[in-house]
Amino acid sequence: MTEQSDIPRKRGRPRKPRPADAAGTERLPRAGLHERAARQLRSMIVTGKLPGGAPIVEAELCEVLGISRTPLREAVKMLAAQGLVELRPNRSARVAPMDASHVTDLFEALGNVERIAAEYAALRLTATELSSLRQMQETMERYYGEGDLAAYFAVNQAIHSAILAGARNATLVEMHRWLFARAERARYFALGRHARWVESIQEHRDILAALEAREPETAGRLLAAHVMHTGTGVLALLAASAVAGDAA
Repeated sequence: MTEQSDIPRKRGRPRKPRPADAAGTERLPRAGLHERAARQLRSMIVTGKLPGGAPIVEAELCEVLGISRTPLREAVKMLAAQGLVELRPNRSARVAPMDASHVTDLFEALGNVERIAAEYAALRLTATELSSLRQMQETMERYYGEGDLAAYFAVNQAIHSAILAGARNATLVEMHRWLFARAERARYFALGRHARWVESIQEHRDILAALEAREPETAGRLLAAHVMHTGTGVLALLAASAVAGDAA
C-alpha cells in the first residue's frame, strides 16, 4: 500500500499577483470599489467639500477617487438612498441641499430616540462602559483644545453611538443608525459656529455626569436638548446662508 506521503502532489501554476493601482495598493473587487467610493464621497459631502447643490461631475470624481464611472455611479445611487444626493432625469446628479423643514423633522425624531436611549443607558451602562465614555469625553475635549474638528467630530459620533449601545435595545439602535446617518452632515455643519462647539462640550459633560449618577430622566432630558440645540444651530446657519445669498 502506497503511503500518502509518497504520492506526488500536482502543483498548479503559481497565482499571478493581483494588479495594483497607481498608489501601489491592490485593486478591490467591484463591490468593494463602489462601497469605498461611497464612503469617500459621503465624507466629502458631510465635511462640505462638496456643498449642497454642487453637481456630481463624474470625470472629476473618477480622477479624485481613482475609479471608473461604473462604481462611481453605484456609489452615487447608495448616497441618493441616504438622502445626500439627488438623481435628476436627463441631468447630472447633484448634492442634495439641506432643507430647513427636513432638518427640523430629522432632529425632532433623533432627539426623541436619543432621549429614550439615554434613559435606558443611565440604568444599564456597566462601570466599564461608563469609564470608556469618560475617556472618550476627555479625548474629545483634547481635540477641541487642538482645534481638530474632524477628530473631535469622530469621537463625538462614537460617544452618541456608545450611549445607544448602552441602552441595550436593538430596535432603538437600528432606528438611531438610520437617523444618525442622515443627520451626520447637518451635525458637522452645526459646528461651523464656534459658539456651538463650545456649548456642545459643556452639554456632553452634563450628559455624562447624569449617566454616571444613574439619573435616567436627567440624562434623557439633557441629551434630547443637546440634539435639539444642534438642530437649532443648523437652522440658524441655513437662514444666515440664505440671507447672505440674497445679499450677494
